Amino acid sequence: MMKLFIRNLPQEATEQEIRKVLECDIIKNYGFVHIEDKTAAEDTIHNLHHYKLHGVNINVEASKNKSKASTKLHVGNISPTCTNQELRAKFEKYGPVIECDIVKDYVLIHFIHTEWSEDAVRPSGALTTQSFKWWS
Repeated sequence: MMKLFIRNLPQEATEQEIRKVLECDIIKNYGFVHIEDKTAAEDTIHNLHHYKLHGVNINVEASKNKSKASTKLHVGNISPTCTNQELRAKFEKYGPVIECDIVKDYVLIHFIHTEWSEDAVRPSGALTTQSFKWWS
């Protein structure tokens, strides 16, 4: 899977407009799009970079990690009643969490070091079948 970074999205742009083509998340005037096939992602960059959306030329490029030392986990099937504080507490058992963002029914967990995120996804870590019962 390849993640694309889209800058300069007009304020009027909606996730539904972008989702007609791709899976995406829009945050203020930028967004992220997830494409399974690398060739399709490269074609998307080629065809949509500087595409005019609501009168604004958008920028589409491959997403780059800010820091190689940082690790991001994507956790799905989060209950709407679950809070950032609950998730942060659950994952901080494995190391300091830089950021914990609930977006719809999934969460993005950012760790400083790779080994902490690896500990969280091990069978005995936070991401076991048992641990999801209190989230859903």
